[in-house]
Amino acid sequence: MSRGRNGPRQPGGGRQQSGPRHWDRSRSQHFNRHPEVRRQRGSKTARPRHASFEEVRAPQDDRAKGLPVGVRTVTVTSDENNMRVDRFFEAHFPGLSFSHIQRIIRKGEVRVNGKRTQPKPREDAPQAQKDRAFLKLITLYEDNDILVLNKPIGLAVQGGSGTRRHIDGMLEALREPHPDAQRPRLIHRLDKDTAGCLLVAKTRFAASALAKAFRSRSARKIYWALVVGVPKPRQGRISTFLARQELEEDSFVRIAKHGEKDVVHAVTYYAVVETAAQTLSWVSLKPVTGRTHQLRVHMNHMGHPIVGDRKYFHKQNWELPGGMQDKLHLLARRIVVPHPRGGMIDVSAPLPPHMAQSWNLLGFDAKRYDPIEEAPEED
Repeated sequence: MSRGRNGPRQPGGGRQQSGPRHWDRSRSQHFNRHPEVRRQRGSKTARPRHASFEEVRAPQDDRAKGLPVGVRTVTVTSDENNMRVDRFFEAHFPGLSFSHIQRIIRKGEVRVNGKRTQPKPREDAPQAQKDRAFLKLITLYEDNDILVLNKPIGLAVQGGSGTRRHIDGMLEALREPHPDAQRPRLIHRLDKDTAGCLLVAKTRFAASALAKAFRSRSARKIYWALVVGVPKPRQGRISTFLARQELEEDSFVRIAKHGEKDVVHAVTYYAVVETAAQTLSWVSLKPVTGRTHQLRVHMNHMGHPIVGDRKYFHKQNWELPGGMQDKLHLLARRIVVPHPRGGMIDVSAPLPPHMAQSWNLLGFDAKRYDPIEEAPEED
């Protein structure tokens, strides 16, 4: 598998160590170039507010109960619209137990308007059941080894001081009941206010293989951000050193010099996808390294901080455009990773509500071609 090198040399033969660098399109390689047959991404499970029909696949053992075997389509009446799915089943199939109804819904055997539905736990349900239902609701892809979640903004990935509710804590609810069951584990992390694709391994075998893919940089990630101004050049490479700094009760990451204590090297490719009156830009980002707050620090370093970034936004006298929410406009849009059992998985997350609102306000088309796919690979 060939990979692009580190880009053109600077005058005099040395390589650039910091700041943005333009990449050569003629030497770039397509991000999605792998010839392997990709595994299909599972559809996101959700319970729609308005249902027009139910597709019911009755189990074989329901023959004895006089229930239909196979697929049956049932039209929802106006009186039943917005009814909870389990209540709908109780009304139409009184011979089914509540646990049986929950099981067939959980297995994806019930579809509303062609999409899988997920039961909503009762208020008095155990917390594990609520966590399990929530994780299913935000699942973008799942098989026996891998889970890709669509992490919402504001939800922490791991616990910390004062953080009780987080993804890592919820994963225990997905452990199977048998004694040898393995607990799903996180493969990478996202900031609390970053939404999008979060990769989880369901087995130790998958965790080992996926961790190796990240270490070897075989896994690739794409982020979308809304930034202030228009970066120049419109495509480039940012290479800096970063260091963590403690300030009273807060900590942040800053640009550092090579040779400073505890510094790490960070590399990001960026590409401007679309602009709005030279005031705001939709930027696609491809991190080569995975440092804490890397993308947020790099964009601020260029003078184009991410909208809603309260930690690294340092533009003076800048006002949020009307109609936009003051939330971090950063999405882990896409992840492409070798599957532990062969092939590749390629999963994309939709824009979170606050970013979708901004995209609509600015007239951006989320289906527009993403030029970051032309960014070269690095070892």
